[in-house]
Amino acid sequence: MVSDNSCGDLLPACNGEGVTITFLEQVLDILLEYILKTFDRSTKVIDFHYPDELLEGFNWMLDEQPNTLEDLLVTCRTTLKYAVKTGHPRYFNQLSTGLDMVGLAADWLTSTANTNMFTYEIAPVFVLLEYITLKKMREMIGWPGGCGDGIFSPGGAISNMYALLIARYKLFPEVKEKGMAAIPKLIAFTSEHSHFSIKKAAAALGIGTDGVVLIKCDVRGKIIPADLERRILEAKQKGFVPFFVNATAGTTVYGAFDPLVAIADICNKYKVWMHVDAAWGGGLLMSRKHRWKLNGAERGNSVTWNPHKMMGVPLQCSALLVREEGLLQNCNQMNACYLFQPDKQYDLSYDTGDKALQCGRHVDIFKLWLMWRAKGTMGFEAQIDKCLDLSDYLYNKIRNREGFEMVLDGKPQHTNVCFWYLPHSIRHLPDNEERRSLLLKVAPQIKTRMMSFGTTMVSYQPQGDKVNFFRMVISNPAATQEDIDFLIEEIERLGQDL
Repeated sequence: MVSDNSCGDLLPACNGEGVTITFLEQVLDILLEYILKTFDRSTKVIDFHYPDELLEGFNWMLDEQPNTLEDLLVTCRTTLKYAVKTGHPRYFNQLSTGLDMVGLAADWLTSTANTNMFTYEIAPVFVLLEYITLKKMREMIGWPGGCGDGIFSPGGAISNMYALLIARYKLFPEVKEKGMAAIPKLIAFTSEHSHFSIKKAAAALGIGTDGVVLIKCDVRGKIIPADLERRILEAKQKGFVPFFVNATAGTTVYGAFDPLVAIADICNKYKVWMHVDAAWGGGLLMSRKHRWKLNGAERGNSVTWNPHKMMGVPLQCSALLVREEGLLQNCNQMNACYLFQPDKQYDLSYDTGDKALQCGRHVDIFKLWLMWRAKGTMGFEAQIDKCLDLSDYLYNKIRNREGFEMVLDGKPQHTNVCFWYLPHSIRHLPDNEERRSLLLKVAPQIKTRMMSFGTTMVSYQPQGDKVNFFRMVISNPAATQEDIDFLIEEIERLGQDL
């Protein structure tokens, strides 16, 4: 047990080796205990407390004087006690779930190395692994020989922003120096079911949210190509410049895959940049059974792909892949001579920092690369196919089950399964405004009870004219059919008296 030492006794303090090793071993014990609890189905997914309870129940204040190492260990235990176990087999709340042991080990290693991804000279192996992995990902998209470029970013929202940024630069390179005032009014197009990051990126880049046109979707959440073409022509008639179409491969709520081939034909016809937001669906490229859902992605100019979602890589791990080599560099480079000296002794193409928006960039690549080495492509394929099989299992269990009603007809496109639970009190009411107003409250009430008991977690939301429904997503390879059965029965238990 660490005594009353403070952090000042840890390395690099003189003779701090023993205290440091003891402290880190005890931290590791806390982490290992948490990992074992994460996979123990008898433990809670969450020990939920309201914000004021956590703020008042513990001392989180920052002090003038150093705390003891024992105090720090107590805080570490407390922090994990109230953390959500996102790797728990019954956590289905977000698109990013699971806890991969190899990915975790890789994260520990990169934190220990504590380096930056902007130059080869300070991150030689990591830079090379990023180069190799991005090339492999481009090959899997279908670009010949893995041609093109790419960058790992802090998340799918930033990857999508990169796509808008370079699409604008490709059409109007003068915007880099002169700004938006020097170019015509630009219009981007995306589906009404797409991720909010497209509008957020347009706001950040000065295009404006009014410069993003939302395209109608069919009943299953896919872009209607005819409406896309109509809106492009409408923008041109107004004197605006259509420059960017975002096609989604795996929407956040329905898991819909836009018709990429038809969209590519329209983009080619009107000379508009085609971006594929496959943050959620990109992992299906690893599966021979399911990759057809991304047919046409190879015709895109850029693709967002988040391995931290369907592939279970620890957060964060998001890639922006670009078909044209050199575009990222030309768009973003500032030639800072204190980092990117032109007379270094090695091939300067491996200094990747000048094509990134960031200066400091976290090492995200090692988690993905080490997991890929551990599993092989076939291992990822099996993991992904299992998750999609589980979504089919859930769909088949509830589609004709009393008290459940599907939001969409037909099998799920991805692992998203959207459904309502109907308590006995409203089960036989006619479909009218009164029934919808009652149904609106059901999912939030069940979710509140779910978090209070801590047994499982699943998300809910409205969509258009559809009131709150459960959106089940499966990306955790630890989940089993028994966990799906538990979720169904738990929803019934928690909602039976509503």
